[in-house]
Amino acid sequence: MHIPRTAYETSPILSWRYKQMKMDLSTSQLIVLVLVGLMAGVLSGFVGIGGGVVIVPALIYFLSLNQLQAQGVTLAVLVMPVGILGVMNYYKAGNVNFNYALIIAAGFVIGSFFGSKYALKLPDYKVKFIFALLMIYMGISMLWKSGVKWFGPQG
Repeated sequence: MHIPRTAYETSPILSWRYKQMKMDLSTSQLIVLVLVGLMAGVLSGFVGIGGGVVIVPALIYFLSLNQLQAQGVTLAVLVMPVGILGVMNYYKAGNVNFNYALIIAAGFVIGSFFGSKYALKLPDYKVKFIFALLMIYMGISMLWKSGVKWFGPQG
């Protein structure tokens, strides 16, 4: 079945898949993806978080992905071996960009190495405190941004 180019531009799912197949990344997008991977890896190695807590909001706020696209990329980065069925469902719905996932995963591997090295040098209570602060910050940030839409004039 032939789909005219205009369908790629008008359909959110088709345009998303078209862009992911082309690997059409700007330098700033590539930098953001690498930094997201590094930050998620550092936090994962440092305090045991980083996946959905860092990657999902970063993809939403820095690359303008929607919630489902961000979740699909995160699943592809983190749980491909054990969550393959979930990744397949998100992919079928047009919400997985494997190019993004591979770039973030590379940064995640490097970041987790350095994050874990640093965490192992600190006392447990300091790592626990930093973990708690990050969870509070991410929770309040997500609540605030979704609450504005939920209770705003269009909600």
